[in-house]
Amino acid sequence: MRKAALNRCLNIEDMRALAKGRAHKMVFDYIDGGADDEIALRQNSDAFLKYDLKHKVLVGVDDIDTSTNILGQKIDVPFVLSPAAGNRLFHTEGEWAVARGAATVGTVYALSTLSSVSIEDIAKASNGPKWFQLYVWKDRALVKEMLDRARAAGYTAMILTVDFPITGYRERDFRNGFTIPPKTGPRQAWEAFKRPAWTWDYVTKAPIRYANLDADTPAVSLNEFVAEQLHAGFTWKDAEWLLNEWGGKSLLKGVVRADDAVRAMEIGFDAIVVSNHGGRQLGTSIAPLDALPSIVDSVSGRAEIILDGGVRRGTDVLKAIALGANAVSFARPYLYGLAAAGEAGVDRALTLIQEGIRRDMALMGVRSITEVDSSFLHRRPFVS
Repeated sequence: MRKAALNRCLNIEDMRALAKGRAHKMVFDYIDGGADDEIALRQNSDAFLKYDLKHKVLVGVDDIDTSTNILGQKIDVPFVLSPAAGNRLFHTEGEWAVARGAATVGTVYALSTLSSVSIEDIAKASNGPKWFQLYVWKDRALVKEMLDRARAAGYTAMILTVDFPITGYRERDFRNGFTIPPKTGPRQAWEAFKRPAWTWDYVTKAPIRYANLDADTPAVSLNEFVAEQLHAGFTWKDAEWLLNEWGGKSLLKGVVRADDAVRAMEIGFDAIVVSNHGGRQLGTSIAPLDALPSIVDSVSGRAEIILDGGVRRGTDVLKAIALGANAVSFARPYLYGLAAAGEAGVDRALTLIQEGIRRDMALMGVRSITEVDSSFLHRRPFVS
């Protein structure tokens, strides 16, 4: 039945509906929700509607090449998978499923610091390219330890996420009593009773925890955890220290301003990830797609640029590339797939976007990603 339901998913919104039907409410809302009134969350996707595509004709599109290069790594599709915390809470197959899914479509998987599968176990599970995402802990020894572990395990780039000094005001999480690991209580028990497939996985598999941290890390809210463990006072000077500690390819994630992008490039970051954390931090943050043009202009090809946020279809990917991004990244689409059906759901979600890119390139009259530029875009007038 699950396979048949997956095959009926024709787009990411269908995957979202399937995930909502299987996952505990607390879990689904954590994936699905944003900050405050969720304005930034909605605008991330709505920003793509400001642009139409102008297709070419009679160019011969029988041989489509969706591959590109990012940080010196050839990938088969113009997207990478953004890091996301605690994937085993969504489905027991967790980060293993996502890493394998990325390798299947031939792209990069980025592992979160707050993953529920360890750095080393993911390295063993997938032979695809992997990056390691880092938050900045108050304990610098822990930061160095994590970087050393990632380097030893073969991760080829470090992503520093900088739009998370404190947790955004995520009202769904407060209402649901969300924690990792989950606390038990009447509300969670009732929701678990209504979602038996998720509950069976949860109660019959190994306990869920932050696998890269101490096993005794308590079950607290995300706000409490971040306030206790992460360093809100982190500055550009600290970022330079971190770059020196890593000594390899690096990305700065969470940038929406051109001046920040320029500074990141000047101190040594190889790539800028234009992102507002999926609309989960500052409640009315500018949509990444709206921030992209000024950052592209300011960087002028001196660093690579990844657009992160709001991507749901192949046309979204192509619009971002036409505006100057080297690639896009996303998490919600594959998380919906994971929550819906584990690895099979991840594969379905990634395939939908992969096939969408290939189909839309053919319909645009584009044979290679390298051909996509602003000449294919039409910005709708009077759309703010």
